[in-house]
Amino acid sequence: MRLKGVRVGFALTGSHCTLDEIFTEVVTLKNEGAEVTPIISQSVDQTVSRFGSPEKWKSELNRITGRKVINSFVGAEPVGPQKLFDVLVIAPCTGNTLAKLAGAITDTPVLMAAKAHLRNQSPIILAISTNDGLGLNAKNIGVLLNTKNIYMVPFGQDSPTGKPNSLKADMSLIVDTILHSLEGKQVQPVIISYR
Repeated sequence: MRLKGVRVGFALTGSHCTLDEIFTEVVTLKNEGAEVTPIISQSVDQTVSRFGSPEKWKSELNRITGRKVINSFVGAEPVGPQKLFDVLVIAPCTGNTLAKLAGAITDTPVLMAAKAHLRNQSPIILAISTNDGLGLNAKNIGVLLNTKNIYMVPFGQDSPTGKPNSLKADMSLIVDTILHSLEGKQVQPVIISYR
């Protein structure tokens, strides 16, 4: 159990097509011994999509983690002052969340948790899932790659011919990225090829 006793805040944002895959990784974190607290954006908290309902996501998170979902600013604000987590993961991290984090905008529970966590100079892991990673969001990825205490789950073009600007993290590398970040290192390589 490589993460035994490590307190992980696990924040989910609205890349709804990726959520099922993310839940597999939350289970992996639990199996590795992590103490996982879920945090969700308003999009995950309120949007019904063809991939599932907010009730489905919240109930599954509660079941897997055994903890209440943080889904408000009030719930996320204590993350910093109370030093609730050793590491904070944002997965999936949408282009919208990337842009706001790079621009220091705090208007969702996930971004409030990130801001509060960064004040403690503790690691934040970003597992991106964005259709414009090589478009308008390329500059934001560049900013965040060069921001202290922010680490990226290795990512690549998930559909180079169908969606040439789309970038997606290899979610199976979340645990490795966490382990490296706790040593102050970025797991390598950052840019990968999808098969």
